Amino acid sequence: MDEKRIAELEIRYMHQQELLQELSGVLYEQQKVIDQLRAEVERLKQKLEAEPGLVDARQDERPPHY
Repeated sequence: MDEKRIAELEIRYMHQQELLQELSGVLYEQQKVIDQLRAEVERLKQKLEAEPGLVDARQDERPPHY
């Protein structure tokens, strides 16, 4: 009975290790995407700052009913 329990625990441990590796890979890929998106947002910010007429200034105005 004791050996059976140890074997079951070892199997569970192996499954957990596999899941941790998989989650680590997913997390790594997500971080790469986040970094790319941050870089793109930064490029867009710089582009907007470099070209002030690119964005319609009327967007910040309140509508007439306010």
